[in-house]
Amino acid sequence: MTVQEREDRARELFKAGYNCCQAVAMTFADVIGLPEEEVARLTSGFGGGMGRMREVCGTVSAMTFVAGAMIPANDVTNKEAKTANYALVQEMAGEFREMNGSIICRELLGLSKPEGTPVPQDRTAEYYKKRPCAELCALAAGIIARKNN
Repeated sequence: MTVQEREDRARELFKAGYNCCQAVAMTFADVIGLPEEEVARLTSGFGGGMGRMREVCGTVSAMTFVAGAMIPANDVTNKEAKTANYALVQEMAGEFREMNGSIICRELLGLSKPEGTPVPQDRTAEYYKKRPCAELCALAAGIIARKNN
């Protein structure tokens, strides 16, 4: 898939109802080596800035999740792999922060504090007008796609 196709896919998945982390991570199911449904299951709790707590943006969590497939650090004795993985995560998060001013969900949404409820909002036309999430999904997917080439 091209960078543009990855960006479009992430945007489409978010608009289909998946949370921000799921939409980005599912776009890279082929890189992760798992079916989209499994990626959706594993990333389900990261939406809304981790369980709707409005902390680290779910798109950034997805970049971190995919980074584990791009540069695995599963051998606890391999310090170089862990360093390379962390460097990739920091590079992608830094690029995201540079483009958006933050990697924190509530700051990206202009909220002074979390809503205080785990109940997600209904996905209406009004919701999509006031939330930048679909575009943040596309942006995060683009960052990953460019690093994965």
